[in-house]
Amino acid sequence: MKSTFETPIVEKEEFVCEAPNDMKTSESGFANLKYLIVGIMFGIVFVKAEIISWFRIQEMFRLQSFHMYGVIGSAVVVGMISVFLIKKFNIKTISGETVEFHPKKFQQGQIYGGLLFGLGWAITGACPGPLFAQIGSGFVAVLVTLLSAIAGTWTYGYFKEKLPN
Repeated sequence: MKSTFETPIVEKEEFVCEAPNDMKTSESGFANLKYLIVGIMFGIVFVKAEIISWFRIQEMFRLQSFHMYGVIGSAVVVGMISVFLIKKFNIKTISGETVEFHPKKFQQGQIYGGLLFGLGWAITGACPGPLFAQIGSGFVAVLVTLLSAIAGTWTYGYFKEKLPN
């Protein structure tokens, strides 16, 4: 006799991302070349603006200079204006798809994660964004920071289900 409470067997576990990419059409490898080009240009801007400078980052955390706060604040303002315009004028992606924004809920773990992130940023003088620009500029010691960031990400992914939130 078959139980009505029997759990179906799932052969493949599906990963559900909390920050989904709602893109409907996939891009070819060649089409992704644009991201490489934009990334290289972004890295050059980081280098020229001294965003990758360990000294600039230390100045920020010691409250000795406005430079990095100005850069971060400008990015926040540009992001806010961009999201406002995308929503107001229903701007589509390059491939013509609608941009969807998903509500985010606050979780207590974000406080601990933010503190841990900031501590790592202050100690290493490297944020994940400019890590590759730092390595590309010849700061080979930053490879240790990159490997640590990868290890931290993997560790979080491994323990995520056991953590509160």
